[in-house]
Amino acid sequence: MRILVDIPDTDLKTLSELSQDRQAPRAKLVRQAVHEYLTRNPRGSSQEAFGLWRGEGPDGLDHQRRLRSEW
Repeated sequence: MRILVDIPDTDLKTLSELSQDRQAPRAKLVRQAVHEYLTRNPRGSSQEAFGLWRGEGPDGLDHQRRLRSEW
């Protein structure tokens, strides 16, 4: 699939230089960069954290009330 992406001139210049150094098309380098980014930042990882401490430690509401009682 083709997409249109705006890339700052300085980044495009660096990408072009890297493309020449590696003898690879810029498009291939962009695909690799997107793949690497998506691998490092999997979708839904923030959702997996919700409820992580469920059943551990004090109840959240009790904890909140205790903290506020100190005011």
